Amino acid sequence: MVQKAKILLVDDRPENLLALEAILSALDQTLVRASSGEEALKALLTDDFAVILLDVQMPGMDGFETAAHIKRRERTRDIPIIFLTAINHGPHHTFRGYAAGAVDYISKPFDPWVLRAKVSVFVDLYMKNCQLREQAALLRLQLDGGRQNVGETKESAGLLAELSARLAAVEEQAEALSKQLDESADAAAVATAAHLERKLTGLRRALDALEPGAGTPAS
Repeated sequence: MVQKAKILLVDDRPENLLALEAILSALDQTLVRASSGEEALKALLTDDFAVILLDVQMPGMDGFETAAHIKRRERTRDIPIIFLTAINHGPHHTFRGYAAGAVDYISKPFDPWVLRAKVSVFVDLYMKNCQLREQAALLRLQLDGGRQNVGETKESAGLLAELSARLAAVEEQAEALSKQLDESADAAAVATAAHLERKLTGLRRALDALEPGAGTPAS
């Protein structure tokens, strides 16, 4: 059963959180509310999130300060942040948002379809990374098992075939996602997808190296 991704919604106004939930409910993921920067940081201590939608203007700790704390933590520094703001901001204000670590900056009122599409991209990337970690864990188990049970050739071959098939499925999905991102021209998402593809390539090479006869000189 595929685990749902968690999306963190941070806004001090309940009506804004309700609106975000209505827009993103169609993605069928787990939506987590936070009504302040402090509450968001607390949620990030225990849960992993695919993306954070962060309101800029909040009493106490504002969005910029919250983002700075998120980016300073090793556990959370790579989570994409989309800033939401009702301010009629200029270039300096936008630059401050990107400097704080945001991957996108959207002004209210925003197009619900556009916001949902952007969030969907980062959810897809998160799910692919989760699949990649699972394949890497299986590969490590296979490597350890191969060292301990060198004689179990048939069992090892079966496990390698299963790993290869699972990895192929992730590779196919990642390729389709990259094509989709090429069309959207979202630079941050494209860079994340390229990083994912590099990880997949490394995992495929490691898996190929385990195949019988790999690295054996031809006679």
